[in-house]
Amino acid sequence: MKKTWVKIIAFLLQAVLLMSLFGCSDPAQPDNTNPEEPEVPEFDYNFTVSYDGITKKAVPALSSVHDPSILQVGDKYYIYGSHMASAHSNDLISWYKMSDGYNAANPVFGQIYAEGVYEEAFKYAGSPTSLIKTDDHETGGEHVWAPDVIYNKTTGKYYMYYCTTSTWSASNLCYGVSDTPEGPFEWKGALIYSGFNQETIYQTNVMDVVDEVDALTTYLNAGGSYQYKEYPNAIDPSVFYDEDDRMWMVYGSWSGGIYLLELDPATGEVIHPKADPANGVDPYYGKKLLGGQHKSIEGPYILRAGGYYYLFVSYGALNREGGYQIRVFRSETVDGNYVDMNGQTPFGGGHAAYGLKLSGNYNMPSTWFSYMATGHNSAFVDQKDGKIYVVYHTRFDNGSEQHSPRVHQMLLNAEGWLCMLPYQTGGETVSETGYETSELVGRYYVINQGTGIDAEIARPTIFYLQTNGKVVGENVSGSWTKTDGTYHMTITIGEDTFSGVFCRMLDEGGTEVMTFSAVGGNESLWGVKYDAAE
Repeated sequence: MKKTWVKIIAFLLQAVLLMSLFGCSDPAQPDNTNPEEPEVPEFDYNFTVSYDGITKKAVPALSSVHDPSILQVGDKYYIYGSHMASAHSNDLISWYKMSDGYNAANPVFGQIYAEGVYEEAFKYAGSPTSLIKTDDHETGGEHVWAPDVIYNKTTGKYYMYYCTTSTWSASNLCYGVSDTPEGPFEWKGALIYSGFNQETIYQTNVMDVVDEVDALTTYLNAGGSYQYKEYPNAIDPSVFYDEDDRMWMVYGSWSGGIYLLELDPATGEVIHPKADPANGVDPYYGKKLLGGQHKSIEGPYILRAGGYYYLFVSYGALNREGGYQIRVFRSETVDGNYVDMNGQTPFGGGHAAYGLKLSGNYNMPSTWFSYMATGHNSAFVDQKDGKIYVVYHTRFDNGSEQHSPRVHQMLLNAEGWLCMLPYQTGGETVSETGYETSELVGRYYVINQGTGIDAEIARPTIFYLQTNGKVVGENVSGSWTKTDGTYHMTITIGEDTFSGVFCRMLDEGGTEVMTFSAVGGNESLWGVKYDAAE
């Protein structure tokens, strides 16, 4: 027994001697004195994009209204659009036609055909009887575009602002009044003219505001034609109240950009400002907000929400492959400056990088066709529940120019930027206290809307949001976080960070899904997760 203990002690002394000579571990191997468990993949990763098993369904819009402008009256919603079209809805999904087309039987716009009114309403622009004509302009019909209706709190009546137009710059902003939102709207007069020349300027009201010499030298070039790159095309009006209950009209398309004018609520007519060239204020056309040099920018709409004024515009050409899309800028004051996420404002020149792109051409699971040319939107805060919505028309990747109205809910991210949810609203309500991590992790179909102005369609790639805060994709990696007690989130892919929102909602096939919408660097990132597919 004694010999055994001697052997054990000798062995231990020898081991200590060896450790002192060579160290406790091999320096080429990791230190396992406090070993970490190797990372185990959280999911069985599958980066193949497939819509197998996902239900598709067409949205039952029922009516086509181009350039839809929204008006809420109690529990009913109205949209008014170009070509004398209009519709109403109780759910923001199915729209029932009220009017469509140029004819005297049109119940909303029909009064414009009354004897003595027709000739006056279209005297300057909008029909073959107009003073302004071009050989390449369509003849044989009226041209009434992009109306917007507002309830005038002072007069207790509904005011419709719209445009008649004859060329890409010769247009006329007009207005009409009705006792009801369904019309008929009685034509009251013309407000603003554009696209005139040295002869037709005398048939406008420009010289009621600006001295003749100043008008001729300011708005016309040396050849006597309209300075269209500097001054607006008088179309696409929309009217709103600011936080002090003052009425404003924003308008413009391509040409010299987007302009803002105050309105007199007692009459519904324009209050012409004092000239202030240093701040971009013209006494006739008002304040220039952005755009110019005949770059694609049109369909302006201003929404007041969350402490900001949000200015929506559309870029591109309105046809299916024209790159039509929705951009948004914001300002703390009604008359600007309106800036994008990078603090920039476009004034002509290359403008694709300017403005937060909310929606363009895209394909998402459960959509019947890819959406294309999503644009010319309006927006509103629902009087019933305070939800914010964007209303627009879309074309489809189906080889035609067919179009249909759509309504999506928007949520504000932590920095107060609007995030458009990926799907047509289905009555969803975001959880104000947020969602459990277990509801958020999983396999997402993700698209990035980018900032391009082209016919390309944004299509999904697959990302996994993991419990450990990592994002795993094919050849990409990143991270994500959620803010406890809210629906706010961030997601970083490579060097790009997006701030956004989570929201559980229905996709267009009626399947409940978890979605996120996040914005960063003027781009929108959308994701949708199907629980059964994880």
